[in-house]
Amino acid sequence: MARLDALLRYVRQHDGSDLHLSAGLPPYVRVSGQLHAIEGLQVLDQSTLESMLEEVASPHHWLTYVAENDIDFAYALEGAGRFRVNCFRQEHGPAAVFRLIPDDIRPLHALGVPPAVEKLATLTSGLVVVTGPTGAGKSTTLAAIIDRINESEPRHIVCIEDPIEFVHRPKQSLFSQREIGAHASRFADALRAAIRQDPDVILVGELRDTETISLALLAAEMGCLVFSTLHTNSASKSIDRLIDAFSPEEQGHVRLMLSEALAAVVAQILVPSADGQGRVPVNEILLKTSALPNLIRENNVPMMMTLMQSSRAMGMQTMDDHLEQLARDGIISFDIALRHAVDRSRLDKMRSQQLP
Repeated sequence: MARLDALLRYVRQHDGSDLHLSAGLPPYVRVSGQLHAIEGLQVLDQSTLESMLEEVASPHHWLTYVAENDIDFAYALEGAGRFRVNCFRQEHGPAAVFRLIPDDIRPLHALGVPPAVEKLATLTSGLVVVTGPTGAGKSTTLAAIIDRINESEPRHIVCIEDPIEFVHRPKQSLFSQREIGAHASRFADALRAAIRQDPDVILVGELRDTETISLALLAAEMGCLVFSTLHTNSASKSIDRLIDAFSPEEQGHVRLMLSEALAAVVAQILVPSADGQGRVPVNEILLKTSALPNLIRENNVPMMMTLMQSSRAMGMQTMDDHLEQLARDGIISFDIALRHAVDRSRLDKMRSQQLP
């Protein structure tokens, strides 16, 4: 048994999401978004931590870590679950973060996402981008959407990840899950091959570079439904990020491709619930309408915000819209809503109206 196994079981038993290990510090665990040291455990020295990490890594992954000082892989532990692992080096030596991947994929209705997010599973083509900071639940939301498709449609779903997180078992759909490093050298290589594998749905773990973005747009234009992620905080910033990845000479063409291929952008953050017992997803949702392609081509970001605000009946909303609704419903506190709001004056006004 690997020495880390007891710590990983501790994470599972205490409803934690992440285990943080760093040379020169005791182990830390994140529970309900809060990070704290695990009581009673000693500081990890460099050699001890390094040998503990080597025990859970494959020889290939460990050699990559030694050579490049950074590696991602998955580690499965019976009775505790599956963990996404990132090992890296920092100022004081080795370090790692273990993210717990739930055994079961939670259904969309249990996640608390808006109905418009659930409807993304009914799309047949286009690019859907789920965006947000690290730890915002992007992978969990995407896994739930893919699982909804799996339950209802006989489709071929190709998942390209680094590493594989949620393991999907066929229900109605056929799955091909590929891991970067083990099954393909790069996202772009795997995505180029996926286009030739008769896919109906493609999940690309992250749009990391221009080649991957171009291929994702091409696959969407060819009639596939493509899901992927970005690390941005809003729908409009996601569109800018995709276009700005290219040279000025290429941006006009990419903007045109994106205007036709983009089906939806869902920005997501997690905030503490009012009862302090967990975290709640907050979503900004931009959906394709007849007006959206022209706004993308013209780079009219202010009108994108107006479109989301004026199209709530279609399921669109800004982040502030959702924060306000969650605060009104008592799901989150007004202070939390205010802390995460873009337009704080709007939330302040709402809070004053609620006071007796």
